[in-house]
Amino acid sequence: MTARGIFITGTDTEVGKTVVACALTRGFKALGLRVAVMKPVAAGSVRTASGLRNADALALAAASNVPSTYEQVNPYCFEPPVSPHIAAKDAGINVDADIIRRGFIALGQSADWVVVEGAGGWLAPISERQTMADLAWALGVPALMVVGVKLGCLNHAQLTRLAIEARGVSFAGWIANHAQAPMARVEENLAALERLLGEPALAHVAYSPRETPTLALAEAAARLAGSTSAF
Repeated sequence: MTARGIFITGTDTEVGKTVVACALTRGFKALGLRVAVMKPVAAGSVRTASGLRNADALALAAASNVPSTYEQVNPYCFEPPVSPHIAAKDAGINVDADIIRRGFIALGQSADWVVVEGAGGWLAPISERQTMADLAWALGVPALMVVGVKLGCLNHAQLTRLAIEARGVSFAGWIANHAQAPMARVEENLAALERLLGEPALAHVAYSPRETPTLALAEAAARLAGSTSAF
């Protein structure tokens, strides 16, 4: 596999991982790169004539410019909007990180980058014994942290950063996502995040729901593409 990969995690669920993952995918495309995508595990899907479909996975697929089947993008798709390990157990399915890893490698054969979006937060369980952190480690790619800029983000961002490093996964940086209306004292909180995390954000995503379907994080993509880190 010659493609580089990145794992999009977040400080919590509903902090804008999909918005950032899609925008980063568009940013890589703007650099003339071939970008494949994965949402390895998704819970909260609808039944269609083609089978279960998850909105986040479909959004990622629409942003990509590497042709893939739905099953390649989202190999484990569950209907109820519950923790993936509960949905998998109810369905009698064991989420196998090795199967996901093989799918990731296959996508990388025809891409320059593979953008992988996790589900929930960094330690969200995918089985009785494994979490999203274990999946990122198995893929061997760095983690990009999406920080939902809201009350509690200073604590959640630090804990997630420490947990990423504790699992032995490279930290690619963080993106501030203003997924809600502006929080009180937002500038002071952003300054605190930079100080506590030891580096500025790769990008700031403004609160603008109407623009998210076309948002492209070109500058962040360029910085990641130019990184000398071993992705």
